[in-house]
Amino acid sequence: MTTAEVSPDVVADLAAEDLAPGRAVTLLQRVLMPRVADPRKVRALYLDEDRSEKVHVTSRSTGHLSARDEVSFATYFNAFPAGYWRRWTSLTSVTLQLRISGACRIDVYRSKGNGDVLHALGTTVEGIGRTVELDLDLTPFVEGGWYWFDVTADEDTTIEDAGWYADREPLRPGRLAVGICTFNRPVDCVAALQTVAADPVLDAELAAVVVADQGNLKVRDEASFPAVAGPLGARLHVVEQGNLGGSGGFARAMHETLTNTDATHLVFLDDDVQLEADSLHRALTFARFTDEPTLVGGQMLSLQDRSVLHTMGESVDRRLMKYRPAPYAAVGHDFAHHSLRDARHLHRRVDVDYNAWWMCLIPREVAEQIGLPLPLFIKWDDAEYGLRAAAAGYRTVTLPGAAIWHLSWTDKDDVSDWQAYFHARNQLVIAALHSPLKRAEDIVKGNIKADIRHLLRLEYSAVALHLKAYRDFLAGPQNLFAQLPGVLAEVRAERARYSDGQVITERSQIPLPRMGQDATEGMVHPPVAKRAIVRAALQALRNNVRPVQDGEDRPQVELSARDAQWFVLAQLDSASVATADGRGVTVRRRDPATFWRLARESVRLNLEIARRFPRAKQQYRDSYAELTSTANWEKVFTS
Repeated sequence: MTTAEVSPDVVADLAAEDLAPGRAVTLLQRVLMPRVADPRKVRALYLDEDRSEKVHVTSRSTGHLSARDEVSFATYFNAFPAGYWRRWTSLTSVTLQLRISGACRIDVYRSKGNGDVLHALGTTVEGIGRTVELDLDLTPFVEGGWYWFDVTADEDTTIEDAGWYADREPLRPGRLAVGICTFNRPVDCVAALQTVAADPVLDAELAAVVVADQGNLKVRDEASFPAVAGPLGARLHVVEQGNLGGSGGFARAMHETLTNTDATHLVFLDDDVQLEADSLHRALTFARFTDEPTLVGGQMLSLQDRSVLHTMGESVDRRLMKYRPAPYAAVGHDFAHHSLRDARHLHRRVDVDYNAWWMCLIPREVAEQIGLPLPLFIKWDDAEYGLRAAAAGYRTVTLPGAAIWHLSWTDKDDVSDWQAYFHARNQLVIAALHSPLKRAEDIVKGNIKADIRHLLRLEYSAVALHLKAYRDFLAGPQNLFAQLPGVLAEVRAERARYSDGQVITERSQIPLPRMGQDATEGMVHPPVAKRAIVRAALQALRNNVRPVQDGEDRPQVELSARDAQWFVLAQLDSASVATADGRGVTVRRRDPATFWRLARESVRLNLEIARRFPRAKQQYRDSYAELTSTANWEKVFTS
């Protein structure tokens, strides 16, 4: 009997002599042991050790079990996301291969899309350096599901060089370019380069590494740069340019890749990520097996709580033109608390509209057909590229088990700090290019509501930046390239005009409040019922008619970022508010004249957007080719 004859839907016991090693051809993903320095929470991404003493790890590919211990590989990085391979690639089966020294039992399990777990097959192994290969059918995974395996040691056992393999060659070649956009993070950037350069599997696939360095702190000047540049050799391309934002950096990486390398695929990476190198290999190999060229993205793990899967995938609400988690995607799942086996909501396949550019692989033919990113500086460039690719017939898949660690957006102020401008302007640009709606009533209503909420939170600078965004959108697509080099300085200057736009980080400069925390303790509970919300909103508006009673420099109260809600700040004349990252505070002061001036202008400009949106859609769509052309980007690169 061979493993191919065993149905995955029945329990089967196989003798070791029935195994037929030597059939595996293409490595799909390695089974990874945790790093020696990884804490227990992070080890949960690699090993489920609930039924064993801690596995003794001697390398990223070797682990040792004591007699009577059991370890499960039903984990984020080591289970096989069979549902994605079944739906989007040409593979009909997968092979689990591993080398065993000792005596143990290996049990393979599979899950359904609803999270039900079934035993697929099992075998006992005894000997030194025995290679085990188990063939597994991918047919029953249309809705989702994973494969994984458990090892139960009868005596001391060593597991080595495990991996998931295909029994055939990929459909297309794979020569990978890595494109990193960086701004004043030379230490982080070099660390990412070191991870890429040190991995032997990735090294064999690597055609080029392109670093678009846009900061004043140069990557070349980092002390450890020569040590990483040596192994990469001529494959490393460091290009230095002015700060053109993420879209300008990634556009440069794509341009250099298409012009100066033979890479078949380009993967974008943020500079501030921590990387599991096999994630790049997994994304590349998946793309090589897809029936049609496919963008393959990595999921995001939380950099500040590394066992947490922050997001599984992203989609775009076409009516409101807002990005959101993809349907059925889990957010904030902690593998240290609930293993993959126990997390039923992680087994359904999640389909996405795009993948953020913290890690996203793009086939060369896609880039050659649909062009370079839009000149948006930051925000929405990645979502737009996914929507553009889909319109051209190219799918995006966000692949579980391919991931980076990145700072989650819950630790950022990007909807109210200087980035508020780019959120607002670029949302309108993308709506003009991709919204199926003829008019923008829902977007306009959402903009006005958001502006009123910011005003009630005394975030006048955010609304001022929104007004600039509305005007710049109405000015037309011809200004996007012209604005690109100088827009950040304009935005920072506008924000600095308002006290809430000035972050105080020096401890001695942080003002002391006049009242203690007991003054706001009862204010932070939100109104719940609809009538209570309306009553609070009306009171807040009335409060912004009366003159400011507070004439002192010191703020009335001090608020945490999470407590700085509209229904709290609308009752105050002043407050100091901590930033989301906890590094400083801003002082917010109520100013009725500014409140009503900004509110009136928001309504006026949004009504103008609603009136002119059909014409704007045509203008932006007529300019699509110019906004994504290599020639226009080259003018910016060389200016």
